[in-house]
Amino acid sequence: QVQLIESGGGLVQAGDSLRLSCAASGRTFSMYALGWFRQAPGKEREFVAEIIWSDVSTNYSRSEKGRFTISRANAGNTVYLQMNILKPEDTADYYCAAQDLTMQWKYWGQGTQVTVSS
Repeated sequence: QVQLIESGGGLVQAGDSLRLSCAASGRTFSMYALGWFRQAPGKEREFVAEIIWSDVSTNYSRSEKGRFTISRANAGNTVYLQMNILKPEDTADYYCAAQDLTMQWKYWGQGTQVTVSS
């Protein structure tokens, strides 16, 4: 099992920045990747970004690339999502997820809410 705890959400204004954190614990050696997803009210959950644990390579959804940056702490098992130039449409619950070696997004955090006011 892998446990994921997100933090860093909140209420910000359009144009502001916010950094989300995801602390992973448990069987982290079984992780292939950690990623961020989000779900806006009335919409389906969507992929935002991922970081491959072994080589720290990253992938982003097309719409967030350039504004959002996913990174991993030098020590420990924490992943960050730096979000810049936030827009009201970025308002959503943001979830951290861990992909196991079968490439399944198997473990999920409880989510952290981000609200961007115009």
